[in-house]
Amino acid sequence: MLKYAVIFAFISLIAASMGFSGLAAGSAGIAKVLFGLFLILAFVFLVLAALGVGAVKKLGK
Repeated sequence: MLKYAVIFAFISLIAASMGFSGLAAGSAGIAKVLFGLFLILAFVFLVLAALGVGAVKKLGK
């Protein structure tokens, strides 16, 4: 997902440099949404991993 956010950000920069402001704004919006989803999912998986480590330690005892 982060890969697609970077791709859309790159498309936005190229479109802005060529004068396509509508396409640039749309691409930038998509990049922002994808990056936000990436951050949320990364945080959720970090929390789940931290909880999973505790569960594995409890099983070992």
